[in-house]
Amino acid sequence: MQTELERRLARLEDAGARLAGGSKGIEKESLRITPAGEIARTPHPAGLGSALTHPYITTDFSEALPELRTPPLADTAAVLAFLDELHRAVYAGLGDELLWAASMPCRVRGDESIPIAQYGTSNVGRMKRVYRLGLAHRYGRAMQAIAGVHFNYSLPDAFWPLYRTAEGDTRPLPEFVADRYFALVRNFQRVGWLVCYLFGASPAIDRSFLGGCRDGLASLDAGTCFAPHATSLRMSDIGYTNKAQAGLAISYDSLSAYVETLCRATRTPYPEFERIGVVVDGEYRQLNAHVLQIENEFYSAIRPKQPIRPGEKPTLALARRGVRYVEVRSLDVNPYEPLGVSEPELRFLEALLIGCLLADSPVIAAAERDEIEHNQQAVTRRGREAGLRLRRGAGTIALADWALETLEAIRPVCARLDAEAGSGAYVRALESQIERVRRPETTVSARLLEEMRAEGRGFCAMGMRLSGEHAAAFRSRPLEEARRLHYEGLAAQSVSRQSELEAADRIGFEEYLARYFAQDLACPAATS
Repeated sequence: MQTELERRLARLEDAGARLAGGSKGIEKESLRITPAGEIARTPHPAGLGSALTHPYITTDFSEALPELRTPPLADTAAVLAFLDELHRAVYAGLGDELLWAASMPCRVRGDESIPIAQYGTSNVGRMKRVYRLGLAHRYGRAMQAIAGVHFNYSLPDAFWPLYRTAEGDTRPLPEFVADRYFALVRNFQRVGWLVCYLFGASPAIDRSFLGGCRDGLASLDAGTCFAPHATSLRMSDIGYTNKAQAGLAISYDSLSAYVETLCRATRTPYPEFERIGVVVDGEYRQLNAHVLQIENEFYSAIRPKQPIRPGEKPTLALARRGVRYVEVRSLDVNPYEPLGVSEPELRFLEALLIGCLLADSPVIAAAERDEIEHNQQAVTRRGREAGLRLRRGAGTIALADWALETLEAIRPVCARLDAEAGSGAYVRALESQIERVRRPETTVSARLLEEMRAEGRGFCAMGMRLSGEHAAAFRSRPLEEARRLHYEGLAAQSVSRQSELEAADRIGFEEYLARYFAQDLACPAATS
């Protein structure tokens, strides 16, 4: 029997709509570490320019947590080539430091061993700094030192009018696009556990991260804690966690519902955060004492996004201009890949997102929200456990059965992408994921634990081996002279741009924040 996804694919083919050629982008975080395997306490390398204004090289929470951002590109290979060049540009300015090859941090010697990022004296730079101070006070610095890979994706612009026509939908195009992207987001949440199973690469952590092997973890050696069947402790309840957000119930029913519920969280005081204080002894500790200081504090495996304009809140950008792309945030850094991510992984994710877009996507009720959370925790903690069953509807289903069902459902999408691209890369990527379901020992998480045991290396020792190998590979391929000069120019321009921002401020920081948060008044008026 033909599924709704297959019927939609057929209608799209009749309409001449192409799936291939959507925009892809990567944001990849990595800790800077010393040759001794410690988190670097040096400033962001001067040769990389300003982390505030550089178009491709910034920092995340920590001064020691570079974030490399590619522009949106239509070709997957081109995205990875750009990311490769960024790594080579970074290594040219690192001296003897390295980029840590894993998502979970190396040895943590207390909060003070993790320096918070600096962005200069401009109002926008100070806001970024204070936001991070707030994260440190709320959750501790170790959690914020976790690294990941974010995959940004949008369908081709030409796809949307043809899709709307094929669906017989008469709504304005931006409304239709937003509605369909939220359908994608809901379906991705339903099967997001599959991404953790397939690409999870954090089954073990250094003992210093939790201060010991607790929360259900066992000792692998004197310095390493692990769960024997874990896939992604980064995405589990010991990774990105925030109990204040547990009751938020952010709605993905529609653009307007999402904006309204997310705005509410940025306006709702939270007693535990109020006890921290906002300004104490004349110094900011956080931007405010609300459940979320700003929207970016909301932890979600996938986000609908719209590029923001200077000084604009993300929710207001969405309300004004709709959804431009989605950001998948659940990818661990693959420690075996110098770039932290591979081409088959990106091709599979593209096909999965398209499948989520085209499949039926009812709204998520409270019971299903609990089901999604249960499945996420089960897979991140026990995903390779033999016979593991997940909740679905009124019953349960074996992880392997659901995974294979999901993978086979997107096979027509992979075939269509291959036909349009004139290759077999998407079906090959799909087949490699099917192999990981049928043979759990081939997953990255299983391989990592097996090699740690076989080599007698703990988490940090394994991370150092892989980090050193990646560093040597990048350093053996320095940038060509023209590209080196290009990145030196970008760095110099970014420093000048930061200076211009600092000189252009005409109001104090308090007034800047007041004006920024005054945009919240527009939130209730958001429409889908």
